[in-house]
Parts: sequence; structure tokens; C-alpha cells
Amino acid sequence: MSPSNDEFYRIGKLPPYVFAVINEMKARARAAQQDVIDLGMGNPDGSTPRIVVNKLIEAARNPRNHRYSQSKGIPRLREEIVKRYKAKYDVDLDPEKEAIVTIGAKDALAHLLFAVVGPDDAVVSPNPAYPIHQYGVIMAEGHACMLPMPDAATFLNGLENLYRTNARKPKLILISFPHNPTTTCVDLDFFKEIVRLARHYGSMIVHDFAYADLCFDGYKAPSILQVEGAKDVAVEIFSLSKSFNMAGWRVGFCVGNSKMIGALARIKSYLDYGVFQPVQIASIIALRECEQETQKICATYQKRRDVLVTGLRGAGWPVEPPKGTMFLWAEVPERHRKAGSLEFAKLLMEKALVAVSPGVGFGPLGEGHVRFALVENEHRIKQATRSIKQFLKG
Repeated sequence: MSPSNDEFYRIGKLPPYVFAVINEMKARARAAQQDVIDLGMGNPDGSTPRIVVNKLIEAARNPRNHRYSQSKGIPRLREEIVKRYKAKYDVDLDPEKEAIVTIGAKDALAHLLFAVVGPDDAVVSPNPAYPIHQYGVIMAEGHACMLPMPDAATFLNGLENLYRTNARKPKLILISFPHNPTTTCVDLDFFKEIVRLARHYGSMIVHDFAYADLCFDGYKAPSILQVEGAKDVAVEIFSLSKSFNMAGWRVGFCVGNSKMIGALARIKSYLDYGVFQPVQIASIIALRECEQETQKICATYQKRRDVLVTGLRGAGWPVEPPKGTMFLWAEVPERHRKAGSLEFAKLLMEKALVAVSPGVGFGPLGEGHVRFALVENEHRIKQATRSIKQFLKG
């Protein structure tokens, strides 16, 4: 008899994947030749800059690049990473001790949690949250302490209160701004307060900065490492997925506190041989030469955001335009709220043929919302909002 999932220690800790319900409905509809507009998964639909692809092809043709690479990343890529931080944020980093290349942001986060979190260490993060932020902690044997984040100030107040009243002080604060799924954005003063608390109470900080470059209406997302003394307690994770349309390439990096970077490097040396070297070489070109491409990508998302907001408002669904990320976080319309976000997402899929992510999939405090991903072109988004309008009128 084959073993069931609940017999596996870590798998048993993971809940059913809520998004799978919508994915199955989507697959059935497409199998029946129905035209589903998929605004569910945050999977960038744009192409990687041609100059980056060409560099990959050139590097892949060189047999010297077919061998195992360095698990912490090739030196030239780490040097390019620290140059980026100096140019964009005026932050000085040591490419040897304060920067490491990772197999995307998820790899960085999951492996870092395994490296620095021990049994029952408290890790505080906002809820709702990107699932790995909660379940990465649980898989690492930590205690996931989720604080409500209807807005940034509420989360910060909750964190301050936790430090004042809880006997067990958090080992680590895990945050991500611009935030997925809520799209909450913060300023540098917010980070100053987080760093102050962490330094005072001896906590570490991990900042997932995946949406660093997807900012709208003049907003510029700050790096936590811009705060004086941040490197004493914090690391920041960046992914090339969104900024350069390189989601499938699986390359990112982690920078900041040398002790945490060293721990991540040590655990990765046991677990992998790093990113395929031609991908790393192409990533150097992305960081060095593709700033204008990133600006175009950002402008595309902003136009899609505007079309979606206009269309939903026209359908009688009041939503707020996000200042960052590639998402829109929308409260479920009042007449459908009682049924819950999953049932509402199923209805949208069934009646309007539009796939969205139910808020409950991002944690209990995501209930009452759905997340739209801006991963279809403007024409398709208009088509989606027309279908939603018809459904809401029914």
C-alpha cells in the first residue's frame, strides 16, 4: 500500500492548495474550448529583453559554461548586483560577503529560513501574505506569527505591540513591499522603524523585494538597506522575474547582513550547484544594460492597471488603483461577500470565464478579497471587465 500525504511529516503541515480549485475549473473550461481570461497566477506574459536572450545563446554555446557553477554565484554577477545597489540606492555592499546569487526569490527565502530559523523560533509577517512567507517558516520548524495588515501603519503598530507584550520576542521579521497580494507600499520611514525595533530587540529582518521596479504614479520603492544600520540586522531578496520578464529563468539574489548571507551560502553549498552559468552571464547583461526595458515593462503594467480599474469601476465594482506590484487587490462585492472569496472566484470563473485568485489562499485575513494579476493585454482585460459587468448585473 502506498503512503498517504499525511504520513510525511512536513507535507502533513501544508494545507490543501486553494488555488488548485480555480486551476482545475480553468483547465476544464479550456478543454471544452471556452475562452478563459486568466488573471489568476502572477506569471509575466512579456518576453525577456532580446539582448539578454542573445547573451544566453552565446554563453550556452561555450562548453566551458556547461560545468557546475558556484553555488553563491559567479563573481562578475555578484559585482554587477552590488553596482546596481550603489547606483539605485546609494548602498555599499561587499560582493564577496554581502551578496549571493539564488535560484529565484523563492529559493532564497526557503533556504534562508532553513538556515536561520530553529524549532519554534517566532517569525512575524503580515497577513495576508504570499504563501511561502507563511509555509516556508512552518517547513523550517518555526512559529509563523501573522499580524493583520489592512494597511502598513496597522501592521507596524501590531509589531510594536507584540514586542511590548509578548514574552517570546520574534527571531525574524519577514516583510515584502510593494506587497503581494495587497499591493501595500511603504516609505523609508516605515523601514527605519522596522530596523529600529529589530536592532533594539535583537531580531533579524528579511525583506522580499520582488516588485522593486514595478511602481506607478511617480512612487519609487525604497530599499530597506538604505536605512542606516540596516545591514546589522537585515537582508533583502530581489528577483529578475518581474523587472526583466525573466520568471522562467529562475535567477535572483540576496544582499545585506554578512552573517545571514554566509548562512545561506553554507546551506546552499549542500543543496545546489547554483544557477546554470549561461543564465548568470545573461543576467549580468540584464542588470547592466536593460534599465530602459524595465521602465517599458513597468509602463505596460501601469496601462493594464488603469484599464482594469476603469473597467471594474464601470462594472459597479469600486476598486483602488495600486501604486506598485503587478496585481490589484479587490474587496469582494458586497452581495457576494458572505459566500467567501473562493466561492466568488469560482462564480467569476463559471459565469464570466475570468480566473482570479481567491484572497483566502493568501491566509485567513485575505478572506473577503480577490487578487487580479495584470498578465493579459489591455484588449483582453477590457474583455474580462465586460464579462464581469454582465455577471454582476445578473
